[in-house]
Amino acid sequence: MKSVNSVEEYLELFPNPQRIALEKLRKAIKASAPKAEEVISYGMPGYKQNGALVYFGGFKTHCSFFPGSYSVIKQFAEELQVYKTSKGTIQLPFDKAIPSTLIKKMVQARVKENEIRIKKRAQKKNAKTV
Repeated sequence: MKSVNSVEEYLELFPNPQRIALEKLRKAIKASAPKAEEVISYGMPGYKQNGALVYFGGFKTHCSFFPGSYSVIKQFAEELQVYKTSKGTIQLPFDKAIPSTLIKKMVQARVKENEIRIKKRAQKKNAKTV
């Protein structure tokens, strides 16, 4: 796949039906984490907020959502039963609607995970300086 510098460039690499699905995924992520920085990392769109948050990518027959946390996949396992999943990814077929509500809940769970991680680091740092 061609190297890109922005999410817009990345989306332009895909034919219209795939691009529409990827744009819906992007919109759901941005709605759930409006403060997140949008980046290209690992050759695909990613979002950072207090560290890496989530990624998504397009493939021949599906788009993948990478929540960046297996615990989030486990947390939403029941709702994800209809999708192919692994420890790090959820495959969303292009011929089915993007589950925007579920994606939003997963992104919000990741935002909370990152906030908790940052607070724990700060507490450890403060404990060492006392």
